Amino acid sequence: MEAFDIGCLVTHHVSRITFVALAPAYAPALGWVCQSVMPTPQEQYDDAMFAFSTGDYDGSIAGLKNILSQEPDHFEAQLALGMAYYRKGDYATAIAEGHKAEKLRPNEQLVHTNLSLFYMKSGDKKTAEHHGLQARIASWKADKTPPGQKPQSDSELELAKPPMPPVKAPEKFPDMPWKKKS
Repeated sequence: MEAFDIGCLVTHHVSRITFVALAPAYAPALGWVCQSVMPTPQEQYDDAMFAFSTGDYDGSIAGLKNILSQEPDHFEAQLALGMAYYRKGDYATAIAEGHKAEKLRPNEQLVHTNLSLFYMKSGDKKTAEHHGLQARIASWKADKTPPGQKPQSDSELELAKPPMPPVKAPEKFPDMPWKKKS
């Protein structure tokens, strides 16, 4: 860790995060520096998810725990923390973190899908099937379309469809050779 002393302004660099400590006399004039340098919770979450996507599960876990220490109700961070432990192979901790996410959103389909996966990998097939069923029930509850109608899809997730080419009707239809002439 490096420290630079410029008058009463002390800056500490830790990884990508810069902390600025100001003397009380300079705080009103330079207080905005602290706020502009600290990453937002969304930026911290993005960094943790980037670490997860590159296989740095320990870095991801540290970042997600940091977010949860500041915002204990951050659902996405709690859900991702369980998956990070799962990817490390720590199924017991993944299950515990998954249940914390379940307390935040008990009817969330992804929570029960993850818990089903965690329990299956830990060898508890009965509990895995229970959470698999809970995930299916949650998906049914989320689908509000009446029976017999096609569920409305998310237009942002649909594939682009090329326009249909115009069809020219024939001028004369062919004879029907399979019919007997009388």
